[in-house]
Formats: sequence, C-alpha cells, structure tokens
Amino acid sequence: MFEATEITERRRAYQARAVLNRILEAQAALLSREELLKTVLKNVPAGVAMFDRDMHYLQVSDRFCADYGVDSSQVLGRSHYDVFPDIPERWKAAHQRGLAGETVRVDHDRWERHDRTAWVRWEIVPWRTSGGIVGGILIFAEDITQQQEMEAALSQMSRRLIESQEQERARIGRELHDDIVQKLALLAIDLEQFGNNPSTFQQRRQGLRWQVDRIAQDVQALSHELHASNPEFLGVIAGMQSWCREFGERHKLAIAFRSHLISKVPREVGFSLFRVLQESLHNVVKHSGVKQVDVQLAEHSNEIHLMVSDSGRGFDPEVARQSRGLGLTSMEERARLVNGTIVIESKPMRGTTVHVRVPC
Repeated sequence: MFEATEITERRRAYQARAVLNRILEAQAALLSREELLKTVLKNVPAGVAMFDRDMHYLQVSDRFCADYGVDSSQVLGRSHYDVFPDIPERWKAAHQRGLAGETVRVDHDRWERHDRTAWVRWEIVPWRTSGGIVGGILIFAEDITQQQEMEAALSQMSRRLIESQEQERARIGRELHDDIVQKLALLAIDLEQFGNNPSTFQQRRQGLRWQVDRIAQDVQALSHELHASNPEFLGVIAGMQSWCREFGERHKLAIAFRSHLISKVPREVGFSLFRVLQESLHNVVKHSGVKQVDVQLAEHSNEIHLMVSDSGRGFDPEVARQSRGLGLTSMEERARLVNGTIVIESKPMRGTTVHVRVPC
C-alpha cells in the first residue's frame, strides 16, 4: 500500500517536472524568438518599432531613432503615446486594429506635429507569440516629408509652366488676330473690289503683291519665333544676334547687341535665355515706346548674365505680375528651369532692365 502510494507520488512529481520543463522550454523558445526579432529590428535599415499589447516599446531600429529624433535608451519600456503625445487619434485607432490581428497600411499620411508638418508612409503588422496569440504590433514608419515637398514643388512648377504655355498661346492668338488676320481681311476686301471693276487689277497689282509679301513675312517671323532654330544651328551668341537683327528690322527697332561670353553655353541654357530675350524685346515694342534697346551677354563669377535694357515708359513689376500681361511668369519659369534667377527692375517713365543669371 505504502509502495503503491510512493510510486504514484513519484509519477505525479515526474509528470509535474515534465510539464514544467515543457513550459520552460516554450518560454525559452518564446524569449529567444522575441530576442531574435528585437535584434533584427534594431539593425534593419528602416524605421521600425516593436510594441507590446499596451503599446510600450520593446525595440526600435536605429533608423527609427534617427528619423524621429529619439534615443532607444530613452524610449524602451515607455508608452508610445508618452513619447509622441501629438499622435493623431486615427493612428491610435489603427494601433487597436493591429492588436486585433489586422494589418493596416497607408502610403502617405499627414502628421501635424507641434513644431512642423510631417508626411509619413506607415504600416502596422501584428506579431504573434509561439502560441499564435498577438503579442503586440510592429510599426514600419518612413518619413517622406522631403519627398512630398519635392512633389509639391514639382506640381507647382508644372502649374506655372502650364500657365506660361497659356500665356504664350494667348500671345500667339493676339499676334494672329491683331496683325495677320486683319491684313488678310483687308486683302480680301481689296480683292472683292476687283469683281466689280476688273480693269483696276493691273493698276493695283503691285500694291496687292506688297500686301501678300508683308503677310508672308509676318507668318514667317511668327513661325521663326516659335521654332527658335537660330540658337540650335548658329549657336547661342550668333543665334541671338541674328534674331535681334531680324526683329529690329521688322519693328524698326535699333538693338545694340554685345557679347562677352567665353564658355560654351549648354543647349537648354541657350534656349531659355533666347526665350527670355524674345519676351523682353516683345515687351519693349509693345510697352516701352522707345526705338532703341541694349542687349548684353556677359560671363563673370561663374555665371552667365543676360541683360535687356531700355529707357522707355517702364511699369510697376508687381502690378504687371498680377495682370499677367507681360509674360513675367514665363520668363521666371524659363530661368528657374536652368537653375537661374531673374530680376526685373522697372519704374514708370524710367525704363526697364531684365537681368537673368544662370550658373555656368
């Protein structure tokens, strides 16, 4: 009887030790699994943080610390909401969804912090214990603020470029309507008169031919400006000089062109400067009231300088920029596209100077 009881007790003790050993082994496996995960997280080249079910930090990656200005020794064991008290409520709700076993992801999210606005790409992934229970969540967070700012700047530039294109289309439309279309209308009226009196055709043939030649020249000049082949085939200096000569002859404008360039000008820089020159001289013809203008190309301080100056009526640059009548936005965008700057100095009745600077 005594021996049977002793055997039973020994068997129970053995079974209890076996269960305890299995528990210890499971706990060791769990601990080693978590420790391995923590080790991997710390050195992963991404912003990752590991939390328990109470949203206390278990581990953070070095990249996470660098991106969000924290130190691992200061956050481990602390509540996520104490470290970042400005976390939006929608993020807290997403954390609870992760703790419930759901994976949540947002590609770009706005974070209004106490000192700035940040943009974050984040993902919440639940991590599980060896028993399959959700032990907490992993947060993958990438600071994309700089990327968003760059995209916003590119979007703004695209809008301004579209605006510049619309201004250019409007200018071409005015050129066609106010000049070429009206000349064609007058020519049509003159030709209509010959139907009633054909005998006058020989008398007026020379005048009609002159009208047709003028219209053809105007169309050619407009096409020439749109195509801008001069800088491409002649080079920047010779191309600008040739165009200034043709433009001056067409508008009875004396253009003093001077160049002191030494370096070879890249194609995209040459075209941008050429367009600014065109817009500036068109403004001189339309608004300055003078018949002489100075154009100068120079190079110093590792920059290319284009200056277009006249002593005409001038204008208020701020008023002109709001009215959008002088193509200032287009010129500014042309300069910006080649990392240049443009300064327009003008005062009523004291002339105008357009000064573009582009890095060599």
